[in-house]
Amino acid sequence: MPKLFDIGRCCVILRGRRAGKKAIVVDIIDENYVLITGPPSVTGVKRRRMNIDHLLPLNVKIEISRGASDDDVLNAIKQQKIESFLKEKVRIPEEYL
Repeated sequence: MPKLFDIGRCCVILRGRRAGKKAIVVDIIDENYVLITGPPSVTGVKRRRMNIDHLLPLNVKIEISRGASDDDVLNAIKQQKIESFLKEKVRIPEEYL
């Protein structure tokens, strides 16, 4: 199976109260879970562990190190100028619900 989630990959949260918000993968915990962050000042998503079945990977990736802090992620986002892209909320298609 191809590796869909890697460090720095932007993804959309599909389930839960954060559904439709975008986040960045900071660390890979195991084959089922990843650590994500918004960061909270940009998208409102706090750093937390999430099941990869509840995430949809996007083709946007930022260059960060494994376990990067929220400040490091925020600086990388500002360098690539994708703040407005991350702030946009996504309407989740029915086939993902």
